[in-house]
Amino acid sequence: MKKQHTPIDDYRYKIANKEAWIGVGLVLINFIWWYGFAYGMGQKDPAEYTFILGLPAWFFYSCVVGLVVMIVLVTVVVKFFFVDVPLDDNDEVEER
Repeated sequence: MKKQHTPIDDYRYKIANKEAWIGVGLVLINFIWWYGFAYGMGQKDPAEYTFILGLPAWFFYSCVVGLVVMIVLVTVVVKFFFVDVPLDDNDEVEER
């Protein structure tokens, strides 16, 4: 008789849950970065703005530099923290 596996018993759900929480953490880092620079530096009078590459400094740091930082962070997280798991059901593989 085959033993029935529930999804809770499957190790892949634990891995997916951990990776989902890492993704939520990356989203929070991105939002805090963007909000901090956009509203921290962008609340001055527009006449007092400093410009980098023709963009207001708050926009450059929040959007341009933030994009580069997030690309690097996501690449590092995927390379070192995410794992490759098989998507086939183990019972189906054994039957073949």
